[in-house]
Amino acid sequence: MSDVYAELARLGTATVHEAGGRSPLVDVPLVQILPGSRAAGPARTVRCAQGDNLMVHAAVAEAEVGEVLVLTMPEPEPVALVGELLATQALGRGVAALLVDAAVRDVDELRELGLPVWARYVRVRGAEKQAPGTIGDPVEVGGATVRQGDAVVLDTDGAVVVPHEQVETVLTSARERAEREVDKRAKLEEGALSYDLDGLRRLVER
Repeated sequence: MSDVYAELARLGTATVHEAGGRSPLVDVPLVQILPGSRAAGPARTVRCAQGDNLMVHAAVAEAEVGEVLVLTMPEPEPVALVGELLATQALGRGVAALLVDAAVRDVDELRELGLPVWARYVRVRGAEKQAPGTIGDPVEVGGATVRQGDAVVLDTDGAVVVPHEQVETVLTSARERAEREVDKRAKLEEGALSYDLDGLRRLVER
């Protein structure tokens, strides 16, 4: 399956979103900590207690290679659930990426580390480590429901979610869409217009 996720990452969020019938997207602004990074993998979903990152430590301890850790709280809040030391551990566990519906800090160090991270906020305020939460339950990020094992695809445009039972179907459709766009791009470079290729002219010039 690692090849599947590598291809989803290569195809990118826009292509996967459209090919999946507009697969659920994380519809909030995200800070891409590592510019130009791309990632995809099965989600490990984490719901922390409010303002607390105890469960991030727990999730890192049981993380598997290639997973995307999806870190949430009951309500998004600009408190840092992840900094350099937790990210170092996640990288060592082989985690593919972090999607943090909260804040991160130590941004310069995170960039040097090279682990792809997307976060709703960047803030210096740290979290408590007191209250248990859950791992493996469905969570919501930016209007998208993420279940354990769903594919999460991330790049400069943001993040999309593909239900795990639809991954193969969506990947096939995304490949086909990408191939069509190669042909279309060649025509556009030769001077053709999407206004005509996509049949848009008839909608305007009736």
